[in-house]
Amino acid sequence: MNILFIGDIFGSSGRKIVREHFHHLCEVNSVELVIANAENAAGGFGLTPQLADEFFELGMDVLTTGNHVWDKRELIDYFKTSEYGSRVLRPINMQAGLPGTGIFEGTTASGQDYAVIDLMGRVFMNGTNDPFQAINDALKTVKAKIVIVDFHAEATSEKVAMGWHLDGRVTAVLGTPTHVPTADERVLPGGTAYQTDVGMSGPYDSVIGVERELVLNRFLTGMPGKFEAAKGNPKICAALIKCDPATGRAHSIQRIMLGE
Repeated sequence: MNILFIGDIFGSSGRKIVREHFHHLCEVNSVELVIANAENAAGGFGLTPQLADEFFELGMDVLTTGNHVWDKRELIDYFKTSEYGSRVLRPINMQAGLPGTGIFEGTTASGQDYAVIDLMGRVFMNGTNDPFQAINDALKTVKAKIVIVDFHAEATSEKVAMGWHLDGRVTAVLGTPTHVPTADERVLPGGTAYQTDVGMSGPYDSVIGVERELVLNRFLTGMPGKFEAAKGNPKICAALIKCDPATGRAHSIQRIMLGE
């Protein structure tokens, strides 16, 4: 079974480059399940219901988010009212009682059960509970063999530790949201595909998606300013995972980066 995970979709240029490559990538690689991190799809900050609908209509199966999930407040009602609401995830280890869910269990068109879990790190992040204990608790309830984890974390060490923590227990641990793709994709000894960060699907003539001059001004002067999404040199970054549907073990992981 082939699974496509698309890295953080950032702003209008990210949405455009994903649309350009989406169907071709899926067809050429016989992709059966598509997951994308979409927390920065709306101008670089958050996700709107309209954009979520567009991604699902394009053919995506599950959308993950992270620390920017609440940037567009209208998404809260979407969780409750949309037919796709349960397919948009927020980190599972946020405080109890918050809107939405951090796990989705579904079935592909061919009848293959799968689960997607959205998890957020604690190093350099705020408002989350222990991700290691949270994922342990979540996996107790999952019945599917194929389990994909989006680990939305800043620290490389925390991501690598999570990969080893889950090796042999899930199909893939895929890192977001540093917006810079890492070249460490591998299948760990227990059969879990791992990449520290899948990268950004968005403008690479930027500073992690934001207009260069705005970020440089903050570094050079220390003065605050409004950030705006850049548009130049868009690329789609993704990971293609091939796994055994009977066991959930990954056979391979391939890093993808394509421009216009």
